[in-house]
Amino acid sequence: MTHFPDNFLWGGAIAANQVEGAFDRDGKGLSTSDMLPNGILSPHQSREERTPGIKDLAIDFYNRYPEDIALFKEMGFNCLRLSIAWSRIFPNGDDEAPNEAGLAYYHKIFDELACHDITPFVTLSHYEMPYALTERYNGWGDRHLIGFFERYARTVFEAYKDKVKLWLTFNEINMSLHAPFTGVGLPEGASEQQIYQAIHHQLVASARAVRLCHDIVPNARIGNMLLGAITYPYNCNPDDVIAAMNENNKWLFFGDVQTRGKYPGYMLRYFRDQGIDIAMEDGDLDELAQASVDFISFSYYASGCASADPKQKEVGNIVDSVPNPYLEKSEWGWLIDPKGLRILLNFLYDRYQKPLFIVENGLGARDDVLHTGEINDDYRIAYLNDHLVQAREAILDGVDLMGFTSWGPIDLVSNSTAQMSKRYGFIYVDRHDDGSGTLERSRKKSFEWYKKVIASNGAALQDK
Repeated sequence: MTHFPDNFLWGGAIAANQVEGAFDRDGKGLSTSDMLPNGILSPHQSREERTPGIKDLAIDFYNRYPEDIALFKEMGFNCLRLSIAWSRIFPNGDDEAPNEAGLAYYHKIFDELACHDITPFVTLSHYEMPYALTERYNGWGDRHLIGFFERYARTVFEAYKDKVKLWLTFNEINMSLHAPFTGVGLPEGASEQQIYQAIHHQLVASARAVRLCHDIVPNARIGNMLLGAITYPYNCNPDDVIAAMNENNKWLFFGDVQTRGKYPGYMLRYFRDQGIDIAMEDGDLDELAQASVDFISFSYYASGCASADPKQKEVGNIVDSVPNPYLEKSEWGWLIDPKGLRILLNFLYDRYQKPLFIVENGLGARDDVLHTGEINDDYRIAYLNDHLVQAREAILDGVDLMGFTSWGPIDLVSNSTAQMSKRYGFIYVDRHDDGSGTLERSRKKSFEWYKKVIASNGAALQDK
């Protein structure tokens, strides 16, 4: 097989808080992302102390979406993963009625995508929530947020039921363990007890969203989304194998609950060992059991290693890991491991036996613009080519793979560091870390490469 399945979805993935800008336009409320001007690694500020950040304008997708969607279509996209900013629909999160201007904006986006025959693939909550919910309710630490999210989900399902048939609940839901303010609206110093309690509320809310989607949009499919942080043992020492197992269980827990509908035994043991007691209400476990997602989606950027020896660990970008001597690193310290994608695809499919979707994969790198205006990003082409070849190998292994949406098809503001210089796109955006630039769009060398890959349904990929 040299090509992908005939119904394969090809495209790219973006997030509202990293592309839209217009952070205070048309009734939008402040989000938790708006309170992190330097990325998720910086401490959040109070509303009164908030300073302007590069995400306030981002790449101005809010106004330039027709131009950008036309470029996506030129590459051959038949799918675009994007998110709705919750605070555009409910500015404070607990509002009784939605913001009609926010609803109207996404109607325009979905109509524009329809004009280009691009399937919208929508994430309900992508690393942001209304900031007022953290001020008034301590974020997802308060059970009230289940009802607020349910109201939001019901509102957008009913509004867009004729236009959107592919949905996700929470982006990289397991990242709350590493960035609790970004994930669940808790302060960075929150305890494990507080974080896992907030995660429980979020998991119940996710289950309600799945049920609502099935009821309101019966011909739609809704999935979950994990950060696919596959971890290898550092060596064949059984202690290292157990260390890797424990690291993988930290993120598989989310997939297990959202797919199998119950808390796994290894997590119950962890709670006992750590003295964590999750407060649940009657019916919570029934809700989880009755709302299995239709498919598993995940991001994949890098693998990691685990060792029982604490001296082996080094600080990474958000997540600490043990260095792998067999792999090279990206400019931002991420291990480049294409074969890890094949391993992860087989691992997840064997575990869940549900369709999979790669919703994020890409290389963040600095791009040099030549005096001719060309951007020869061969390193990005090599990275994506090698990962897609391994995805094809996984399909040959028997994995049911729905699609691939690269992160991000157009340069956008990095979520972790709030930089423009960490570029992922096939489309260059003339904006820089200091906020300067014209916002003009231009095609990189990878633009034509990805166009050929899509046109050939993967046959243009180069085996090595």
